[in-house]
Amino acid sequence: MGNIIITIDGWSSCGKSTLARQLAKALGYVYIDSGAMYRAITLYFLRNHINWADVKQVKSALKEINIDFRFNKITQQSEIYLNDENVEYLIRDLVIAEKVSEIAAIKEIREFAVAQQQQLGANKGIVMDGRDIGTTVFPNAELKIFMTADIAVRVERRYIEMQAKNPNVSIEDVKANLQMRDYIDSNREISPLRKAEDAIEIDNTNININDQLSLALELANKKLQKI
Repeated sequence: MGNIIITIDGWSSCGKSTLARQLAKALGYVYIDSGAMYRAITLYFLRNHINWADVKQVKSALKEINIDFRFNKITQQSEIYLNDENVEYLIRDLVIAEKVSEIAAIKEIREFAVAQQQQLGANKGIVMDGRDIGTTVFPNAELKIFMTADIAVRVERRYIEMQAKNPNVSIEDVKANLQMRDYIDSNREISPLRKAEDAIEIDNTNININDQLSLALELANKKLQKI
């Protein structure tokens, strides 16, 4: 049985990463968090005071960025490294979340990230989540999933996640951030968030992560049987 590429796109805080990790583990595939790549780039830009409105500065900065994923035997998960520094937890800060959609909308940055993502998927056997994976990065992927959920549910999920790291964050801040990211992601000029024509939608508003995984595994196995 051969390998396939599985893409999982969708709105912020829909559980894309959770499903992608579980699915990759169940299939013995490599999980690649494309959103983490944009967050790592955002972290670099903020740390180094890069003016992302200046194309020359952006291009120069990208030459100094190296991103890779390394498997952590303790956590049993792939973690992202920025220039050999583990930034898996640093990139989850609300400060990064407030800027990542804006930075990820920049043409030069998307081209940089997409090229790396396509290289990572050259041998297939991967699960990658993001916002344009099934439409731009891997338009010929064998299985495309598009995830959605009610905004109130997404806000609550994100709030619980953020509060564990920053007890001072308010649910109003989280809601405003999600709404802003939704707008930027779906209205940007370069590779906007949209459901691919051949993507299968999963609305997980009222289903738990185990049922969600079972559904995705069923979809994946059907594709694998056709190879």
